Amino acid sequence: MTLELLVDRKEKLADGVVRLTLRAPDGGPLPSWEPGAHIDLVLPGFVRQYSLCGDPADASAYRVAVLREPEGRGGSAYVHDSLRPGDRVSVDGPRNHFALVEAERYLFVAGGIGITPILPMLESVARSGRDWRLVYGGRTSSSMAFTADLAGHGERVVVRPQDEHGLLDLPAILAAAGPGTAVYCCGPEPLLAAVEALGPPDLHVERFTAAPDEGPRTAFEVELAGSGRVLPVPPDRSILEVVEEAGVQVLSSCREGTCGTCETGVLGGEPDHRDSVLTAEERLESEVMMLCVSRACSPRLVLDL
Repeated sequence: MTLELLVDRKEKLADGVVRLTLRAPDGGPLPSWEPGAHIDLVLPGFVRQYSLCGDPADASAYRVAVLREPEGRGGSAYVHDSLRPGDRVSVDGPRNHFALVEAERYLFVAGGIGITPILPMLESVARSGRDWRLVYGGRTSSSMAFTADLAGHGERVVVRPQDEHGLLDLPAILAAAGPGTAVYCCGPEPLLAAVEALGPPDLHVERFTAAPDEGPRTAFEVELAGSGRVLPVPPDRSILEVVEEAGVQVLSSCREGTCGTCETGVLGGEPDHRDSVLTAEERLESEVMMLCVSRACSPRLVLDL
């Protein structure tokens, strides 16, 4: 669903971080969402995903926080430099591939702007009365957004700017989690990779950038179940590019395996999942795949297209 929303407010939260408040031009309610959801901002020449960091119970507005990425491709710079209150922006979503699961207790680990999807989660868990803890790291205290809001949670929140405390002691943090703890982690790739390497059993991560793709790139075929057409996918092209060139319309956004927009059903064959969206269980089931980055372990895939 594409919405045309009004930029109602733009405010600085921390060094290099601004928050946008988006509302319907007529003031009407917006589609509902759950903690962990994100929206796509359709900007001139860019489509960028941002986690919703407001209150899911507030249907009057969507709120996202945007970090300026000096080495990015221009989306965050446009938000910081060009988007103004009163402007209108197209929004797709919300979508949720980082949903909050039921657990006895929760450990949230956030790095930098990775705090954004976690904020609604911990508020939800806090209201439910379940046990939880947040460890929040960043480069400097001035670059870390929402610290004033988090202070109200007392000792459940540990804030660790790197310039004052060094890197997060992830082995100790995870060792203290205990059995029955769902671990939610969002932040820069080195943080996510380090947490994944430690292997907590109930781990949920969300990436803002694509995970490194170091797998082999071989040719294979895709069969489109709706028409029976068989299309060759060469090593240097994605499934998404091939099916689009063949005239098949597939919704897509990030094209790097982080948003989940191009998720497509798999009816046959063995996918080689290279996205940053599906859980380990979903990968084993192989009922769906992301066409923009994933490939095939079998000579042919049969897709629900």
